Amino acid sequence: MTGMTQNLLGGPPPTELPDHPEAREALENGVDPFEVAARHPEYPGAWAELADRAFARGGVIDSYAFARTGYHRGLDQLRRAGWKGQGPVPWEHEPNRGFLRSLHALGRAAAAIGEDAEAERCRTFLRDSSETAAKVLAENGK
Repeated sequence: MTGMTQNLLGGPPPTELPDHPEAREALENGVDPFEVAARHPEYPGAWAELADRAFARGGVIDSYAFARTGYHRGLDQLRRAGWKGQGPVPWEHEPNRGFLRSLHALGRAAAAIGEDAEAERCRTFLRDSSETAAKVLAENGK
């Protein structure tokens, strides 16, 4: 796990997800996120992008579904990377961002449909995973 620092507080170490360069580069180069998700369904970044776009156009239920998919794909990868259900998932590690964005989008869509308990769980999970992500995503208004 590159870029990790020693955890002096004794908690779980940060978890860094593997990179998906082909999928990431496709999104960066403007490939439709539907196409990226179809080719790389394991890539949470594609699902997060779909969730953000759906929410921006008013498709709250679509956003919820896309975000939940990205969230679950990310959880699967976190577990494979050694995550035990808690601990930091640093925003600073770019491959973690798709999962963190999906988690944020899930909370946002849950709030929009009145799933207040789920929205709060997502906000808490996001803050506990990465305070930086919570701040950046709140500031972006997505």
